[in-house]
Amino acid sequence: MKIPLFASLILCCIWLAFAISRSRKRAEQTERDFWEREAQADNTRKKPLDELNFVEIPYEQLPFSVLPDDPALSDAVADCHRILNGFREKKAVNLTGISNTDLKLTYGAPNLELLTGYDENYTLLVRTMQKWADLLIKAGFTKEAVLIMEFCIDTHTDISATYRTLAGIYREENRPDKIEHLRETADSLNSIMRQPIKRMLEESENS
Repeated sequence: MKIPLFASLILCCIWLAFAISRSRKRAEQTERDFWEREAQADNTRKKPLDELNFVEIPYEQLPFSVLPDDPALSDAVADCHRILNGFREKKAVNLTGISNTDLKLTYGAPNLELLTGYDENYTLLVRTMQKWADLLIKAGFTKEAVLIMEFCIDTHTDISATYRTLAGIYREENRPDKIEHLRETADSLNSIMRQPIKRMLEESENS
């Protein structure tokens, strides 16, 4: 009885050693591939940025003229306006989910700092938009807030609060077509938030 048990133990040890060795080789190959791509990216020359999808704020179509009666809310909204008006002189691009290596390979290493700035601008933009929408909803301007959040959805934001808030409003208004549009947009996101947002939309629909 002891011999089969000992043989099984030996086989398990051999299999474990083989699995560890194979895993280590894969990790080493992955690391080599990464550094090869990184070296190639660092040597990629500067390329034109004409194909970038710059976000353009439709100032005339968004409710910049609406201010809550509550002084505190009004001041907070005005602060959002100040930040958003600053984008008249800034450029923003949604580069969510695109690694620095891929950015350098696509647009050239010398453009990385500029592209990073554009992406940071986009993050500030959609966060400020959602804050603005939340403030307007709190003040009773839900219709106006929807316009803001729908603009953010059009830019493929991955802020879950935007999807959750809009989905709740659409359910109250019995707008299944709009909820379906949220699902389609979420499904197309190039973001780690893609699955959590999709799951959230499904759970909210079934609740």
